[in-house]
Amino acid sequence: MGAIRRLGLLAGLMLALVSVLPGTGAAPALAQAAAPAKADQAPPDYIAWEADAQSAEDVIAAARASTKALEEMRARIVDWRGRFEAAKGVNGPQIDTLKNQIAALGPAPADGATEAPEIAQRRRDLNDNLSKMQAPGLAAVEAFSRADGIVRQIDALIRARQASALLMLMPSPANPLHWPSGAAVLTQGMNTLWDEVGQAWANPARQIELRNHLPLIAVWLALAGLLLVRGPGFMEALSRRLQKRLALRARNMVVALVSLGQIVLPVAGMVLLVAAILQSGMTGPRLEALVRALPPAAFSFFAALWLATRLFPNEDQAAGLRLTDRPASARLYATLIGFMVAAEDFRRAFTTDVRPPLSQAAQAVWLAPAVCIVAVFVFRLGMLLRRAGQGQGAALGEALLFRTRLVALAGLALVAVSLAAPALALVGYVAAANALIWPAIGSVALAGVIILVQRFLADLYVLVTRSGDEGREALVPVLTGFLLALAALPLLALIWGARPSDLSEAWARFQAGVSLGGVQISPTALLTLGAVFTLGYMLTHLVQSAMRTSVLPRTRLDKGAQSAAVAGIGYVGLALSCLAAVTAAGINLSGLAIVAGALSVGIGFGLQNIVQNFIAGIILLIERPISEGDTIEVANKTGTVQSISVRSTRLMTGDQAEVVVPNGEFISGIVTNWTRESLKGRLILPVTVAYGSDTRKVEAILRDIVNAQPLVLIDPEPSVLLTGFAPQGLAFEVRAILSDLNFKLDVQSEMNHQIIERFAAEGIRIPFGYQEIVVRGGGTGEGAEARPAPAGVAVRGRVHAARPGSRGRVVRPDLINNDPASDPDENEELR
Repeated sequence: MGAIRRLGLLAGLMLALVSVLPGTGAAPALAQAAAPAKADQAPPDYIAWEADAQSAEDVIAAARASTKALEEMRARIVDWRGRFEAAKGVNGPQIDTLKNQIAALGPAPADGATEAPEIAQRRRDLNDNLSKMQAPGLAAVEAFSRADGIVRQIDALIRARQASALLMLMPSPANPLHWPSGAAVLTQGMNTLWDEVGQAWANPARQIELRNHLPLIAVWLALAGLLLVRGPGFMEALSRRLQKRLALRARNMVVALVSLGQIVLPVAGMVLLVAAILQSGMTGPRLEALVRALPPAAFSFFAALWLATRLFPNEDQAAGLRLTDRPASARLYATLIGFMVAAEDFRRAFTTDVRPPLSQAAQAVWLAPAVCIVAVFVFRLGMLLRRAGQGQGAALGEALLFRTRLVALAGLALVAVSLAAPALALVGYVAAANALIWPAIGSVALAGVIILVQRFLADLYVLVTRSGDEGREALVPVLTGFLLALAALPLLALIWGARPSDLSEAWARFQAGVSLGGVQISPTALLTLGAVFTLGYMLTHLVQSAMRTSVLPRTRLDKGAQSAAVAGIGYVGLALSCLAAVTAAGINLSGLAIVAGALSVGIGFGLQNIVQNFIAGIILLIERPISEGDTIEVANKTGTVQSISVRSTRLMTGDQAEVVVPNGEFISGIVTNWTRESLKGRLILPVTVAYGSDTRKVEAILRDIVNAQPLVLIDPEPSVLLTGFAPQGLAFEVRAILSDLNFKLDVQSEMNHQIIERFAAEGIRIPFGYQEIVVRGGGTGEGAEARPAPAGVAVRGRVHAARPGSRGRVVRPDLINNDPASDPDENEELR
């Protein structure tokens, strides 16, 4: 706890020092660019606007103003545009009232027709008032269009300048003739720094100021040295100690938060160092610029060191996807890249605002070496990332395999950049080389930050849900990473050279939305649409639940009617939710009427089956020829109705297979509902006995068996009928009405068992089917082989005797591998 308390005190001291140091002026500019324009209460001053607009158009036509001047002028025009945007809706309620009044008077009379003089006068007065009320809004619309056009012209001019500067061909830095120009810049800069320090030291007032602030400067220097030298090591040791002592669930989160101290403490130390140097009063303009570059440079270096440590941990600390199989080398190259980024920050401070300005040869000599050196480190790091996941193969899951491919693709892009940037720099396209290599490094750093933040949020999700390591691949952490990537797009645009004004302009146009078929669709309208629809959808489900559980069970409606009522409430609720959402969002669908009419013909042909099933579903819900729980037969499928939706109906067959039947089949086809009115149903059981059996005795036995079944109704009374004389025997039929048709097969099976038992006890034989085989050709005599039967006829048994052209002996099919003589009554010879 003491260590954590000390960290809090140091962080508070750093923030206090940052607040008292003079700013660079970049933050207000960003805030001004990102802040939305606020409309003044007073109407716009169109005279002042005309002057500003004319001046801006003249400056754009001359194309001589500096980029800074253009940005300032653009900010003024954007402010005017915001005022005009707010003034578009002036007098809106009054205009709507006047339009309603004019509409109440009815349409104007046609040519040749007359109306009452007082009505005509009133119509003219209302139209005059309407024109006066609309005039400010129309003027604002016209001025807004002009302001928006001026802003677009300024943006186009600035982009053209940026492109020209990016493609500028400078003298080649590889030419030794240009090296003296770079050396002269270094000599001049060192002399300037020496002169500034000498002049400050020779100033008695500066010396007195130094002596007065010397104790405070000494304290700050001591703290700065302690934080710079011992801060990173202390935080690393603290992270390791916490990693060993904390519980597994919270370990990764706490260690990640504590590890940020490896950036905070050294940067705080650098801030203290800068504060001590500036407090001494011994700095001139150029030395002060160099000193103020130290905190950003320190942040770049220590942030790169922290990213390298967190992204490329040792194998015993790695979790999930390993970005490379050589983490030590990756950490080294990432740290060296961070050092070069810090050196580049320091270089910019040294060569910026130099008088006289640097020549193109000097700029090329100063810019190219850093590009070439950092390209070597980027190339090595890219080669390591290209081999990410190699050798793991099937050991990686599908999600990790996808991420591995992304890492390998990023490595390939780094390799390509590291080869292209030095080539461009050595040729002379130094600005293009710098615009390629440094943003690429920044993009990789941003991707690393996104990965670490996503890991932290995934650990937080695992801690909250107690889901274990598999929770890191759940839907919520994955969506969080996707949202982080989307949120990082503006930062990525800034890294690659986009201006803050470009982002603010893109955001303003995004908020304004797009026009689709005359309908303006904006993000605010879409959010309102989604919110109102979601609220209506939830309310509909609440009403459905209340009706299903509280209201409908207390009515006399059957289960099918209750389900139909609940489904109808759901469809009505969805329709009302859609209408309410569209109305609340302010979307006027009348502008889409023509488009919808043109598309309706094609959609009608393409979706006619879906529409047919939809209408059939509504008819089923209204007429209710079937209900949930009914046993039906439709389209040669028999099953129990599980659910009825608008498009289809689900059946559960006896094989426990779920069948989805389009609702159109119930309207256009024949449907048999076995259990619509009741569960009663008829059972018809055919029974065949051998000729010679006592028919009255058979009838009595069958009647006893059917009357003994508990599910057979006595009213109407079951019947036993002798229906005919079949080739196999006498045909009887047992007919009975069951109280529950769902048990038909059970009753039929039980009756068959009892019939077999009773017939065996009473000596009544059940005949068997037989088959006559004709044998043609072949030899003669006992045991002669029979010729094969025709294809598709299964013949079992054996032939005892055959002559050419004679008929063979009929053998019972059931006597397989048995002696036919075992049943001489059935083993008879037919001629």
